[in-house]
Amino acid sequence: MDILSSVGPLILMFAIFYFLLIRPQQKRQKSVQKMQSELKKGDKVVTIGGMHGIVDAIDENTIIIKSGESRLTFDRAAIREASAN
Repeated sequence: MDILSSVGPLILMFAIFYFLLIRPQQKRQKSVQKMQSELKKGDKVVTIGGMHGIVDAIDENTIIIKSGESRLTFDRAAIREASAN
């Protein structure tokens, strides 16, 4: 009984920490990975650095983005948002 009263609050704090911080972060990360894996040519994207452009070509790990007259190569993980064209 004494052990339960000393360990109980610790378990409760871990459960609250899990449901308020860890689980939502895992859901966001999973949705971002899904979005990055579904990218295709012609999608409008925004990089982590804030650059807006259109997907010009896709490789397994890299993506070429056309912005204006220039084409820039980024890692797939550098894409923050995407919308179908």
